[in-house]
Amino acid sequence: MRVLTGLQPSGALHIGNYFGSIRQMKELQDSSDLFIFIANYHALTSLKDSKALKENTLDAAINFLSLGIDPDKSTFWLQSDVKEVLELYWILSSFTPMGLLERAHSYKDKVAKGLTPNHALFSYPVLMAADILLYDSQIVPVGKDQIQHVEITRDIAIKFNNEFGDILTMPQFKVDEEVATVPGIDGAKMSKSYGNTIDIFCTNKALKKATGKIVTNSTPIEEPKDYATCNVFALAKLFLDESEQEELKQRYQNGTEGYGHFKMYLKELIWDYFGPARDKREYYLNHKDEVRDILHTGAKKARKLAVEKMEIIKEKVGILS
Repeated sequence: MRVLTGLQPSGALHIGNYFGSIRQMKELQDSSDLFIFIANYHALTSLKDSKALKENTLDAAINFLSLGIDPDKSTFWLQSDVKEVLELYWILSSFTPMGLLERAHSYKDKVAKGLTPNHALFSYPVLMAADILLYDSQIVPVGKDQIQHVEITRDIAIKFNNEFGDILTMPQFKVDEEVATVPGIDGAKMSKSYGNTIDIFCTNKALKKATGKIVTNSTPIEEPKDYATCNVFALAKLFLDESEQEELKQRYQNGTEGYGHFKMYLKELIWDYFGPARDKREYYLNHKDEVRDILHTGAKKARKLAVEKMEIIKEKVGILS
């Protein structure tokens, strides 16, 4: 089963990124044919600083490798290293009705949030369709806000296949309903746009400051506390097994510790959990050529499939090669 996912190089990763998607990718690479690419072409729709995009792209590769993406178990590459995706993007544009893109929620939402309308932003779903269809992807893990893009991909594939036969594999989206929403320090969903994140690779001092700012109520130390409504507990349980969660619940109910104690406990949980990842990241930061080699190797694997697929597609549509 081929599973494909794309990751934008959007800067520092936070705990919500890890438990919302990266941990699932680590599990998928052990059970499926996992394709993972860094979507730097897509990033151009929102990031116009060339230096920042280059830095963010390499940093994203380093972060994902550090957090457990294994290039020996998955195909991991840089979107721009496989040029065939842009060829397919243009060809698929010829089979994409304007009305299909005009109904895309993502475009409307991004414009409403202040992004300047342009063709790249408008045709974003077509490039995403090319990403998916170029590699005969069968499963595409997405958040609920991305389901429509996979549905658009299917619509485009149907139009193409109706014209030329069963050339493009019909993908299915996969939403992991068991992935809980990770709360930020204010209790709302952890998101950079809300400014409520806890960064994975921040310093010990910064982590202590971030966890110390988590919103709690004013229950006195000597009184039992409601773990079920506590933002600190909601984050801590992500790192704990069932028995450890029960122990923490009992500490809440004992009425002998304040929220400051629980925040410090959470800070230590986070720091220890990501310790191995910090060590790997330090290694990759000092061996960036190795990171580029990993991406190039992944691109070679991906491009072999892409070239074979494009030969079939170009023959069908009449492009000489």
